[in-house]
Amino acid sequence: MTWSILLRDPTTGELGVAVASRFLAAGALCPRVEGGVGAASTQALVNPFLAPDALARLRAGQGPRQALAELIAADAGQATRQVHVLAADGSSAQHTGAECIAWCGHLAAPDVSTAGNMLAGPEVLRATLDAALASAGLPIAERLLLAMEAGEAAGGDRRGRQSAAMQVVSGDPYPDLDLRVDDHPDPLAELRRLHGVWRGYLRHFRRFLPGRDHPGVFDRAVIQAAIAETQSE
Repeated sequence: MTWSILLRDPTTGELGVAVASRFLAAGALCPRVEGGVGAASTQALVNPFLAPDALARLRAGQGPRQALAELIAADAGQATRQVHVLAADGSSAQHTGAECIAWCGHLAAPDVSTAGNMLAGPEVLRATLDAALASAGLPIAERLLLAMEAGEAAGGDRRGRQSAAMQVVSGDPYPDLDLRVDDHPDPLAELRRLHGVWRGYLRHFRRFLPGRDHPGVFDRAVIQAAIAETQSE
């Protein structure tokens, strides 16, 4: 019912995930990402535990292949699941169950993984992967959008469109960017619009929030002055 992409920027270490589906609020169930740990998406007949449990195993030191293999082996519904995992070092693992609905499958390259089911055909994932690779050097959020837009242009979810979501992290556990479109006739277009709104304000505000190694900035005057200066450039 869904296709998604996991992406790592090898220069910045940022991790991101984007997903689109003919399903209400796919972003609530499918994607998970954690700075310095990895990204994952669970789809098809969703097991909501798979993505967060995969990240927990990566955080504990397992590689994505071992983590995913052990999780799938313990899942009685494994034949109906689709899940993929990307670690902070760019390695990845994928599972598409034998009972996922065609077209279904996955593709991967260093620093990127794509997976989908109930798609128009394999060209959806190929276009998504190729667009991600071709956009190397651009900001990771833009690369995610371009990749998903390319997959949509290649046919996307064969049932139609409804929801989309995107998350990006850098060094902290919480996302730098976390956008969802839960129910919309053109969710990827709406996701791109929300990204533009984010770039205008929240992108600047984010750098003042606390991190593991600093308390953040909490002087409102300093924050607003810095944001205003950045926006005027």
